[in-house]
Amino acid sequence: MRRRGISARLLMLKCDGSVTGIEDALKKPIETVFSGPAASLIGASHLSGRHTCVTIDVGGTSTDISSISKGVPELSESGGIVGGWKTRVRAIHMETSAMGGDSGIWTRKGELFIGPRRLIPLCVAAEMYPGFISKLKNASNPQRDLFDENIQPARFFVKNGSGKHELTDSERKILDVLGSEPMSYRELTSLTKSHISSNMLDLLISKRFIRVIGFTPTDVLHVLGDYEQWNVEAASIGADILARFAFSSKFEICETLKEKFALNMAYDLICFALPNIEKESIMETLTGNYPATFKMKSPVVLIGGPVASYVKSLGKIVDADIILPDHASVGNAIGALYGKGIKRLEYLIRPASLSEPDQDFLVFSQNGRKSFQTYTQAYDYSIDNGKNVLFEYMKSCGIKKDQISFNIKEKKVIPEGWKHPPMETQLTIMGIGTSPL
Repeated sequence: MRRRGISARLLMLKCDGSVTGIEDALKKPIETVFSGPAASLIGASHLSGRHTCVTIDVGGTSTDISSISKGVPELSESGGIVGGWKTRVRAIHMETSAMGGDSGIWTRKGELFIGPRRLIPLCVAAEMYPGFISKLKNASNPQRDLFDENIQPARFFVKNGSGKHELTDSERKILDVLGSEPMSYRELTSLTKSHISSNMLDLLISKRFIRVIGFTPTDVLHVLGDYEQWNVEAASIGADILARFAFSSKFEICETLKEKFALNMAYDLICFALPNIEKESIMETLTGNYPATFKMKSPVVLIGGPVASYVKSLGKIVDADIILPDHASVGNAIGALYGKGIKRLEYLIRPASLSEPDQDFLVFSQNGRKSFQTYTQAYDYSIDNGKNVLFEYMKSCGIKKDQISFNIKEKKVIPEGWKHPPMETQLTIMGIGTSPL
């Protein structure tokens, strides 16, 4: 930034929706995990003008559900979870599924599935690779009995070149024939003169030696005319091919897949809103097995490139105030710019001795332990120190004093019949400030 003559303040968005100075981010980089979904949540709130709402963020890889209440993102009690690992980092509470615009669509025994693997959509591949449409039209499809998530009609593979793992002889044999142009499964088996298992493809994909091209929800929207950012012809050809194996017509399977995607969005939304309800019962209700439906009290804001296509379908499944704000496709970027400075401090006040609970109190905080003669002194110090620390933090983030508000929550432990100052006082002091655009 200095090299380019940029003198703007450099801030980082954290996983709780707050912003922090670059110095603090360098000390604790783990706190930026989930900053992408956090940005979408802040952006959705800002674009919709709703300080309390639930956000559905549809990306290429996943669909993320999160919520904000009175301008403050809802946080996970146990911290953010990545790949099943509990980070213990204070992050937004989020329900996520491996279903996005680039999720691979595949068929087996006439049934259609979406995801979880991410592919390059056919409509995008046609823009990336000259001659791809001709290859798509003339490609030989694999036998039906081989169909699984990797081996599919209208499915192609291309060398990625970024893998760094060791290769087995069988893997090297595949990569030796696979070039920078898309190649079908039948072409691969013909050139290697050997059977290639789905497990072998899985390994090469997970090691990032090859990328996969195939039919996706993005292609579905291109066929239906809902979203036409890339090559419509490639998407249409892929739909025709898939339809033959799914025993349906091109437009019928695309309508079915669009409704299936919307149903999955609704399922993720209700699972997020009702975490203690059995997921099987949620899906049965959504699919009409009961004479009832779900109603959302909070407005639902949609964010992401293709979300406009799902407003009506989602509204048929869930009774909700569904909002599609202007500029929804760049809600994530808006959120990064509009990120609020939100910082929480915690103070714990206890008597130094339970035998003399009316004098000498200890305060435990980020500043360490401090002693005070009276409870009032300890309490006032906690409030004043908390506000001062938060003012300094907000100042370092470029937030002015008149842009800051405070929220103080306290929890006191007072046993029955206790006639002294609280046995324990937990203070949470939260500063909320709007960062400059």
